[in-house]
Amino acid sequence: MTFRQALALPKSNLVLAGVLLMLLGDFMFALNDAMGKWLVTSFSVGQVLFIRSIGAFIILGPMIAKQGIAPLTKVERPGLQVLRVVLATADTAFFYAAVAYLPLADVMTFYMAGPIYIAALSHFFLGEKVGWRRWIAIVLGFCGVVIALRPSTASLSLASLFAIVGSLSFSVTLILSRKLRATNDTTLVTWQTLGALAVGAILAIADWRSPTALDWSAMLLLGVVSCAAHLMITRALKLAPASLLAPLQYTLLLWAVVFGIAFFGDYPDAQGLIGSAIIVLAGLFIFHRQKVVDKAEPETVPTSVH
Repeated sequence: MTFRQALALPKSNLVLAGVLLMLLGDFMFALNDAMGKWLVTSFSVGQVLFIRSIGAFIILGPMIAKQGIAPLTKVERPGLQVLRVVLATADTAFFYAAVAYLPLADVMTFYMAGPIYIAALSHFFLGEKVGWRRWIAIVLGFCGVVIALRPSTASLSLASLFAIVGSLSFSVTLILSRKLRATNDTTLVTWQTLGALAVGAILAIADWRSPTALDWSAMLLLGVVSCAAHLMITRALKLAPASLLAPLQYTLLLWAVVFGIAFFGDYPDAQGLIGSAIIVLAGLFIFHRQKVVDKAEPETVPTSVH
C-alpha cells in the first residue's frame, strides 16, 4: 500500500500510525543519547557531530538518489527551513555538550520539559487546541519527570544552560517540522544533517583525536540511528497533531532507565519508579483526551506527504 492510498484510511488510523512512529523514533533517540554520552567522554562534541553526520548519509544517500537533487533546492518557505536547520543543529550540539559534563539523567530532565514547550507553541503557531484537561496532564507529567530524575546540584552549572538551550531548540524544531509538512522527509532531514556536518567540521578542527576502527564504527552507527529517529519523528508529525505527540517524549525516560542499567550500571530507586508511573499515566490520559477531541473536531490530514 502506498502512502497516498493510506491517506484514504480513517483519520484515526493515520493518527495511530503517527503515534507508533513517534514511539519508535523516541526509542531510537534514547539509544542515540546513550551512545552519544559514551562517545563524548573520549572525543570532542565537534568530532562526534561531524562523523555522526557522515554516518547519517548511509541512510540518506539512497533516499537522495531516488528523489533526485531538485527537491533539495526547491523548498517551501526558505526562511523557516534555514531556521529549522540552525535549531536542529543547536539541539544536537548542545545535547552532546551537556552530557559531556552532566549525568544523562540530569540532561534528560531538562529535555523532558520539551512537551510543555511544544504544547504551548502548537497552540499559538499551529492553531491546535489543547484543552485544560490535557494541560493539567502535561504539567503532572513534568512533575513526574522531576520526581524520577531529581536534578543534581550540578544542574546549576554552565552545562545546564547547554541542556536548556538544547531542549528549547529541539522543541521549536518539532514545531517547524509540523509547519513545513509540505516538504518531504528526505529533504528536511538532509538539510539538518548537512547543517550538523558543517558545524561539526568547524568545531572538530580545534580538537581532533585519531579514532580507532571501533570508534569510527560507533560514531557512524550513531549517525544511522539518529537519522532513522529523525525520519520517523518527521513523518509522525505529518500524521498527528504536535500537541498529541509531544507528551510521548516522556517515554524517553523509560528507555533512559533501561539504557542506564545496560550501559552505565545506574539502577532506578523507588522514587524513580514512582515518577515514571506518573509520566506514563499522564501520557495515556493525554492520548485519550486527543481521541475525544478528534471525534468532536475532525482535522484535515495533510495530503502533500511524499
